Amino acid sequence: MRHNKKFNHLGRQSAHRKALLANMASSLVINKRINTTLAKAKALRMYVEPLITKSKDDSTHSRRVVFSYLKNKEAVSELFRTVAPKIADRPGGYTRILKTGFRLGDAAETCFIELVDFNETYSAEATAAAKTRTRRSRGGAKKAAAATDNVTDAVVVEDAAATEAPKAAKKAAAPKAKPVVPRTAAPKTSGAKKVAPRTAASKKA
Repeated sequence: MRHNKKFNHLGRQSAHRKALLANMASSLVINKRINTTLAKAKALRMYVEPLITKSKDDSTHSRRVVFSYLKNKEAVSELFRTVAPKIADRPGGYTRILKTGFRLGDAAETCFIELVDFNETYSAEATAAAKTRTRRSRGGAKKAAAATDNVTDAVVVEDAAATEAPKAAKKAAAPKAKPVVPRTAAPKTSGAKKVAPRTAASKKA
């Protein structure tokens, strides 16, 4: 009978359940990520996270306590050598559960359970590098490019004004020279006298 035991028995006797969780915890420590059902993953999280906290103190006593739960020397070595230094600054919450749907056959809900610090997808560097796009941010690249072009044009105009300013100052400082009017030659007139046109009265005379 249950008698107020709140943990999930997973349909197994106590010895079978302990062996199951020990094997799953060893696989999680060695592989950093395993695929299982959601119920087992939740039970495993309660089983393995106190052991990960215990690994922060690398002493003979801690190693013997962890080995009494994992029953695997390779897993204990991996936990204290590789996992413990990486989770040293994390105050709990060492695992993450990602649901993956339902299993064919018995329709059991499946998931991944993984160590948080060993997934590069969710690391802080990757999150900072990733660009989130929303409806309001559409066209932001075009606006940024237009702003850059405007700034570039303004800089070019300022540079042109800066280069033309000394030239204008030199022109203003130089004395104005009087304009030289070129001499034009007088039109040549021929020595022949102009003959008046003959009129009707002159013809009669």
